[in-house]
Amino acid sequence: MAVIALVGAAGAWWYDHRPAETTELVLYGNVDLRQASLAFNGSERIAAILVEEGNVVRSGQVLAKLDTNRLQPQIDQMEAIVGAQKAALDRLRNGSRPEEIAQARANLESARADSVNAAAQYERRRALSANAVSQQDLDAAKALAETSKAKLDVAQSALALSLAGPRSEDIAQADAQLRGSQAQLALARRQLVDAELLAPFDGVVRSRLMEPGEMASPSRPVLSLAMTGTKWVRTYVAEPKLGQVRSGMRMQVTTDSFPNQPLEGWIGFISPVAEFTPKTVQTEDLRTSLVYEMRVFVEDPQDRLRLGMPATVKMLPGAEAAVANSAAVPETGKVKP
Repeated sequence: MAVIALVGAAGAWWYDHRPAETTELVLYGNVDLRQASLAFNGSERIAAILVEEGNVVRSGQVLAKLDTNRLQPQIDQMEAIVGAQKAALDRLRNGSRPEEIAQARANLESARADSVNAAAQYERRRALSANAVSQQDLDAAKALAETSKAKLDVAQSALALSLAGPRSEDIAQADAQLRGSQAQLALARRQLVDAELLAPFDGVVRSRLMEPGEMASPSRPVLSLAMTGTKWVRTYVAEPKLGQVRSGMRMQVTTDSFPNQPLEGWIGFISPVAEFTPKTVQTEDLRTSLVYEMRVFVEDPQDRLRLGMPATVKMLPGAEAAVANSAAVPETGKVKP
């Protein structure tokens, strides 16, 4: 009886002093961030790489350069061609100059005078008797009159052409040739701009994949860049616990490197498709259980999180209240309260 009484008393004491049941959700995952492999748009030998691994870079900063010794002369040649074609097009559009029209009128008057004189000589010789003028001289005078008449027609046509100006088809052809050369010049200038590799966003240089002297191409990355502005923990929540999480819910993220310095985060993405638990993620459930991928975005002003770092995500009771003012951020795909 004493033993039974002692066991009952111990049970009562444990019941009164048992640890309170916790409803917090604990998940495990790894830190992830956006990365980009940067390559040149053109194929040319690398002249210089201006950054080292680990350097912090800003958006628009020049990271590397290509050799442009052969590209600049091509641009100079295209500029000269465009200038010549533009001058030719302007000449066609402006038409004949007043001096050219005046010259055509003068040539016409001269041809008319020659034609009248030749015709008069032919008529005088034809009016003479056959004994006074030989048949050879008469034929020569007739040929001169006809030649002068033809020259008069040519002069009249030349004046008409001067007054009419260039044909519209010739102007259209010259304009098309000019636009084609301008397009080639714009492409060459674009290639000169692309000879500099710029940072697309603020980040950190992860690795140099090529060195000066190597031949670059669009299919060969030169640098690997990691974005510093957006970080998240990729974790997985089991299907029975899916009802406890919602987009925008406040979370607490801790790492083994800083166990006493938790970071503030929020659920920005919950996958709509179930999958089997990845082998790299340790959970308390069976590995064959279906889980849903979840991304917890983290505010890391001190840049303590590194790619692949293991992290623990906790959700404390009452976190649902933080969802009320959540809003989507389109550029990152995350939901921030």
